[in-house]
Amino acid sequence: MIAASPGNGETGMQWAAITGVIATVSVFAIAQGLSYPLLSFILQRQGVSPAMIGLSAAMTPIGFIVSSPLIPALARRFGAGRTALTCAALSAVVLALIGWTQNVYLWFPLRFLIGVVTNPLYVLSEIWVIALAPPARRGRIMGIYSTIISAGFAAGPLCLLAVGTLGWPPFLVGICAFVLCGICLASVLPRLPKVDEAGHQVSVLGFVPLAWLLLFAVIVAAGFEQGALALLPVYGTHYGIAEARMSALLTVMIAGNIAMQMPLGLLAERLTARFVRLVCISATALGCALLPFLIETPLIWPMIFIWGAVSYGIYTMSIIELGERFTGSTLVAGNAAFSLMWGVGGIAVPPVAGSVMDVLGAGGLPLTLGLLCLALAVASLAGRGKA
Repeated sequence: MIAASPGNGETGMQWAAITGVIATVSVFAIAQGLSYPLLSFILQRQGVSPAMIGLSAAMTPIGFIVSSPLIPALARRFGAGRTALTCAALSAVVLALIGWTQNVYLWFPLRFLIGVVTNPLYVLSEIWVIALAPPARRGRIMGIYSTIISAGFAAGPLCLLAVGTLGWPPFLVGICAFVLCGICLASVLPRLPKVDEAGHQVSVLGFVPLAWLLLFAVIVAAGFEQGALALLPVYGTHYGIAEARMSALLTVMIAGNIAMQMPLGLLAERLTARFVRLVCISATALGCALLPFLIETPLIWPMIFIWGAVSYGIYTMSIIELGERFTGSTLVAGNAAFSLMWGVGGIAVPPVAGSVMDVLGAGGLPLTLGLLCLALAVASLAGRGKA
């Protein structure tokens, strides 16, 4: 079981523990957000082809996928706290090895390893936040959590503006971030919920039939985010839109993601996470339908802001519902399954959308993403009350 320690105050909320865990994962997000563009810039300077750069970047989410089924067993065997602290230390070591080698071929196994060792840290931190949040305030807390995570990933590339992409300085920023992540975690570890080995144990694959609809929602959210970030610039060139304007649109989309998760969380408290998720799915699909008509008009700016908010809101609502429905080892397995499906969606959807664009032209992007959202909406309505 996962059980939070008795809290103080009228709600029993352990603010110190929640703050510490969110600080831990926000620093982790900065390190991750910094590493992706940093390694791509380095490989570009070495003359590595875009295809090889893309394959190299794919190693990290593959590491997420491979490690996800192992997380429940690791937490039971070694303890969630010890597992997370070890992963923070190993993440710093692997990033140091990446900085030391500077070789595209050696980076393939190393980037795979960094996905393997960072994933348990992220998954366990999310489980702690879910377990610590009182049901009446889970929506707003998970909204804050999602906002800070998104802001951390967005802040990573900004660090490169300060330290550049040459030599050891950017790697040292990432290494220090992982070390700080471990320090933040260690400072609140005694206050964190414990993973009890007793009780019914659920594997990641065993969790799938318990909440297949939530897992499908995670695939859609991940696929939408990665597909939009990767292919919207390509979509814009079809309309002759300058790279600077498309970059600005992507920034606005990310800003919508960051700004609106807490309001969506509050809405989930007033209504239900399941209902708000359906609204987010429908609004995301509507955005896909409107994109070709608004892309060359001023209305694209508010539309893309809302699009970013509701598309990631699908994941935020899913994680809130996960915490509402499951506890103990089932929650651990469920969160690990979420991480697995995020990796699957992030890897599978962009190539599919790109292939459809090759066949149908630029319109293949909103068509692919829209059909994916439509399938999720239909499944949500058909499976209401079942998964």
